[in-house]
Amino acid sequence: MEITASLVKELRERTGAGMMECKKALTEANGDIDAAAEAMRKSGAAKADKKADRVAAEGRLGLAQDGGKAVLVEVNSETDFVANDDNFKSFVNAVAAAALASGATDVEAVKAAKLADGRTVEEARATAVQTLGENIQIRRMVKVDGNNTVGAYVHTNGKVGVLVDLVGGDVELARGLAMHVAALKPPHNKAADVPADFVEKEKEIELAKMSEKDKAKPAEILEKIISGKINKIVSDVTLYGQTYVLGDTTVEQVVKAAGADVAGFQLLIVGEGIEKVVEDYAAEVAKAMQV
Repeated sequence: MEITASLVKELRERTGAGMMECKKALTEANGDIDAAAEAMRKSGAAKADKKADRVAAEGRLGLAQDGGKAVLVEVNSETDFVANDDNFKSFVNAVAAAALASGATDVEAVKAAKLADGRTVEEARATAVQTLGENIQIRRMVKVDGNNTVGAYVHTNGKVGVLVDLVGGDVELARGLAMHVAALKPPHNKAADVPADFVEKEKEIELAKMSEKDKAKPAEILEKIISGKINKIVSDVTLYGQTYVLGDTTVEQVVKAAGADVAGFQLLIVGEGIEKVVEDYAAEVAKAMQV
């Protein structure tokens, strides 16, 4: 049976494996895609170590919460195809539950945590690599552990997650704030949290943008102009300064009206900071078929 480019592409989408690996499996299986997929899964154990070198920049976030305790865990895969696989989703949720139950404070502790079936997270991860055929990694975790109100939110695509530590207020407000952070992604909580060097750099930029006529104004007037611009910039990069996505006033006003205070928040975005490989699938298929 002829091994067509479309057949190779279909097997890749199904397994998440590389083009050459898919072509080889199809050739050995005489074009039987089901047999090829099964063979690739069975050979996964022997290739697990090699997969660890592959870039895993996709994946999803797992969330587990119990009252004032909550954990977000980022688990990475190589492709969105695997990230949306039900087995992968179940694994991610199990990892988050284990992280919360064990009281883990870092990724290494999460890997050593026990799942409900008695295996460690690391043992289950190795099995998932074999089953799903991709490099899978437990990359990051954040947690909130206290007596405050916790707002926890993970976007429906599993790519953005937030934990908000709210002093006072209620669960509804805390969750609303978590949704706000997920939507607007402020780098800082309050104005006092903005680094001084950032403010100084913005002052330099705003001063450089001003006309010579404005620069010639009295120092006190020039300072007021610059301060107004900087206050706007600081508001844009802080949770408290932004306009609340579920209202028409600032987050600070909403929080204070509720007699509450945001002690802090944690924001995770899947794959953030990982250099992704941009692939030309059409070119890759063509190249694979020529070999």
